[in-house]
Amino acid sequence: MRILVVEDEKRIADFVSRGLESAGYAVDTAGDGGSALDMVHAAEYDLIILDMMLPDMDGLKVLEKIRNRRTSPPVLVLSARGGVDDRVKGLEVGADDYLTKPFAFVELLARVRVLLRRGQPTPERLQVGDLTLDCIRRRVTRANDAIELAPKEFSILEYLMRNRGRPLSRTMIVEHVWDMDYDGLTNIVDVYIRHLRSKIDDKYLVKMIQTVRGIGYMIDTPEKGGERQSEKGT
Repeated sequence: MRILVVEDEKRIADFVSRGLESAGYAVDTAGDGGSALDMVHAAEYDLIILDMMLPDMDGLKVLEKIRNRRTSPPVLVLSARGGVDDRVKGLEVGADDYLTKPFAFVELLARVRVLLRRGQPTPERLQVGDLTLDCIRRRVTRANDAIELAPKEFSILEYLMRNRGRPLSRTMIVEHVWDMDYDGLTNIVDVYIRHLRSKIDDKYLVKMIQTVRGIGYMIDTPEKGGERQSEKGT
């Protein structure tokens, strides 16, 4: 999941970004409305966290421009203006939720998860064979064995499972899970795939994570995945 944080106060932006990244999300930040709109046009975001008081334009104007796009992600508004009229105006313009400053990060994270669930057309519980991923409780099991994953491992597995049977390039995985562009040199995806395989594949007879030559990786059961030209291992 990729989130854009639009906040001109660096302290708050860093605080929110670090917390979301620790929870397994990829995060971009923008310090003003113009930069935010450029980023929204250039990339697809699953959620936008938008401050109302920006240096170059009112946050409501940014929100209106986001909502004028053909497709737009959920928007969580952050504002020091907590009056009823302010909240109502923000919601009327198109905000999906409104959180006043100061706020506890645990509440922000809970609201983020609610909005992401609301915007996801895919199930909250993903399953491939005997591998199950609970997107809400962030739990993974295989053959009823509980599997502990680090946040980035969970995010990669969720991305693979939401795209079952579809080969995903290393570029796609990096841009979806990390706040960085794939430079063609990093082996970070291969490293994390090895970690994932050691946890969800190595001790089981059926191997689900497949390497697709010349492309990247995908997850599927052998009955479907075997039709594609793939190899086990990195």
